[in-house]
Amino acid sequence: MDDNIATASTISAKFYQDKSIFETTKDLIFARSWQFLGDLNELKAPGSVIPRTLLEGFLDEPILLTRNFDDELNCMANVCTHRGFKVIEKGGNERNLRCRYHGRKYTLNGKFESMPEFEKTENFPTESDNLPAINFRIWKNLIFVNLARGIDFDKLIVALDKRIGWLPIQDFTFTPSLSRDYLVRANWALYCDNYLEGFHIPYVHSSLNEALDYRGYTTELFELSNLQLGIADGAEETFELPQDSQDYGKNIAAYYFWVWTNMMFNFYPWGLSINIIEPIDVNRTKVRFLTYMWKSELYDKGAGSGLDRVEREDENVVELVQKGISSRFYNKGRFSPTQEQGVHQFHTLISRLMKNSI
Repeated sequence: MDDNIATASTISAKFYQDKSIFETTKDLIFARSWQFLGDLNELKAPGSVIPRTLLEGFLDEPILLTRNFDDELNCMANVCTHRGFKVIEKGGNERNLRCRYHGRKYTLNGKFESMPEFEKTENFPTESDNLPAINFRIWKNLIFVNLARGIDFDKLIVALDKRIGWLPIQDFTFTPSLSRDYLVRANWALYCDNYLEGFHIPYVHSSLNEALDYRGYTTELFELSNLQLGIADGAEETFELPQDSQDYGKNIAAYYFWVWTNMMFNFYPWGLSINIIEPIDVNRTKVRFLTYMWKSELYDKGAGSGLDRVEREDENVVELVQKGISSRFYNKGRFSPTQEQGVHQFHTLISRLMKNSI
């Protein structure tokens, strides 16, 4: 990738179509990146155990979150070190972790505790009999994990924290009834490409275009994230910004944060919509819309309204692009230096990671 957007071309169409390339992204991109796993409200009480599968159908990594009786949080592999059975299959409250296949028992920290019929086993137990710890971090009330310790979490979240850290995100409430999954018949990166520019808004999203001032729509780039700032066009709902905010005095209707690799944090005056982009196959993607409510009386107003309609409009164009790039006459395109800075950043990061340079 050319670092100069004015002379750069996009990544090759082959990236969105080739199954072997798609497979390499598992280890080179996704296993090294931070992934959103949930929030602390699921782990309030000591003894809480929550099993998760990270990027199900793609990475398929079994993970276990626990809160032990010293009130400490733990994240570990949810695979028994004896024969590979899943240790915890359902969430709940437990005194310890016991594999139901052969009875191996662990503490809530993942430390080996006991195992029947192993009295004659020599040099046992060792550190390898503990459940491997997985790197995790908490920001506000949100939990993130990283399988390979590839990227500094602080570099990932610093811009987000600095810009909207004043919001009481820890008080936002996950609302399952307003959350849903979408199946998009396109490559995961094409979906991200579309999110990362507001260029298409006047052409694709008529309702959103009425709520936003397209002339004031801007993109700001950070090391491993970027922000698209949505300014209200008229009397739509906007944020009540603190005086020490760098945006104080602006009529901001939405903060659209993309965070490497596949996480989107969309802040509206009513709360937060987290979009997680989960690859399934080279041309199939699951998009999870997770709704965290703050001010329910403002829900479905302004730029944060009609999200289902906006999503379906995005799905339609992204799926058509997936078909279009299969043409024998298309390989690469050029960037708009004023409107596609986010897409250029995304393609640059993909290129670097595929070459193992970050």
